[in-house]
Amino acid sequence: MPARQACRTMRATPPPVPQSSPMPPTDLPTFLRRGLGTAVFCSFIALALTLSGQGAWDVQWAYSLAIGLTAWLVIEMGCTKGWPPGPRGVLLVLAGSVTGFVLGTALGDAYSGTPHPLWQGRSWQAMLLLTLATGTILSYFFYTQAQAQQLQLHMAQAQRTAAEARLKLLEAQLEPHMLFNTLANLRALIATDPERAGHMLDRLIDYLRATLGASRRERHPLADEFARLDDYLALMAVRMGARLGYALELPAPLAQASVPPLLLQPLVENAIRHGLEPQLAGGRITVRAQATDQGRRLQLCVHDTGPGPSQGLDPGVDPGAGLDATATPGSGFGLQQVRERLATLYGPEGTLELIAASAGGTSAIVTFPLQYATDTHTATRPDR
Repeated sequence: MPARQACRTMRATPPPVPQSSPMPPTDLPTFLRRGLGTAVFCSFIALALTLSGQGAWDVQWAYSLAIGLTAWLVIEMGCTKGWPPGPRGVLLVLAGSVTGFVLGTALGDAYSGTPHPLWQGRSWQAMLLLTLATGTILSYFFYTQAQAQQLQLHMAQAQRTAAEARLKLLEAQLEPHMLFNTLANLRALIATDPERAGHMLDRLIDYLRATLGASRRERHPLADEFARLDDYLALMAVRMGARLGYALELPAPLAQASVPPLLLQPLVENAIRHGLEPQLAGGRITVRAQATDQGRRLQLCVHDTGPGPSQGLDPGVDPGAGLDATATPGSGFGLQQVRERLATLYGPEGTLELIAASAGGTSAIVTFPLQYATDTHTATRPDR
């Protein structure tokens, strides 16, 4: 799908926004956390009553816990599927508070062995109001806390959706770019060597058959990435003949490392186009993988024996802008794609560096956190 069409498609069909109740169903950790918070709040009430001379600490604590936890449990049971909307939520807090007051008072009386003095006369009305106020405060606190958590989940989902859409757009741009470059090479060869052009076309068909399906995945094993590079370099070797030599060095422990599809191919394309093809004798490309930072990061290096990125740069051009910084407008597309995909997937943890070797040539080095693919499929390690 062309990049412009892919972009129009994504704008026309935006991802659905998840809908949910203001207060989502409660999971076990949240349930326990709310229960502990209620117990702590009730303990402070019991301490305040004790300090005001209303009775012994243990009795006040028993009453407070019995009333508070009973009211909390009734309210929690009423919002197992989400907080009730409108007046039903108010009625739930009222019912929980009254139930907690009645049952909690009975449990407190059972603990103390005698009715509490505050329940005599009209003092019970003040305690009922205190129970209602406490239930309202705690319910509002838990409600707003759940709303904030739900908002964070929605924001995280929106960010993931945006990142996935961006990756799809980048891939939709990258695949035609690779294909057009290869077809341009094939067209040039048809005019000069039809027989070799036929062999190159056969290689291209095999390459596309193996590549286009795999490129639809967000990640795949590093062994698959190296296998596709081997297919591509074999395709380019038909065109360049003895002018192109290459080696792919993939240690066995890294074969199942998880990488984005077609991550290294733009770097290899740039190395051929701007490093080796301009030289009469051609050159050699080496692609190697290694673990760094005590096994926490994966480093992928594409090295060519070309003239280096600084050859022929106009004044003020940054060599880090790409191996093809001196090429025609738009030729920095591949490197920009690599940078954007790394930034989308790994943020600041994904980097691309271009280093001119002292003995000549250029190394494009990609580094990002080392993760392993869940896919058990492993391609055969190529090495030439």
